Amino acid sequence: MSVTLWHNTACSKSRNALKLIRDAGLDPVIVDYLADPPDVATLRKVLADAGLRASELVRSNEPVFAELGLAGADEAQLVAAMGAHPRLINRPIVITEKGTRLCRPPERVLDIL
Repeated sequence: MSVTLWHNTACSKSRNALKLIRDAGLDPVIVDYLADPPDVATLRKVLADAGLRASELVRSNEPVFAELGLAGADEAQLVAAMGAHPRLINRPIVITEKGTRLCRPPERVLDIL
């Protein structure tokens, strides 16, 4: 099975999701989305595949969220902001043939392995 993990090594939830994936005997493709941010089209696809709204994926507690005045922003504005400022993307995101999930809590990854 192919598994892709949008990963941030500084995030404990992301590290825990990675551990669960590896404990299941899988070796994921790890995407450092901070160093190699997804474009807007990829973000839209992930949102659609996961059944999420941009407001559910954005990290509203990041300082840049307030700096950009994103409170009350529409979906298109949030997606554009996440594309330009990947720190705004919540994690971990896991993509498999069985689905795409924002794995918060990390155990949500088990549903798609």
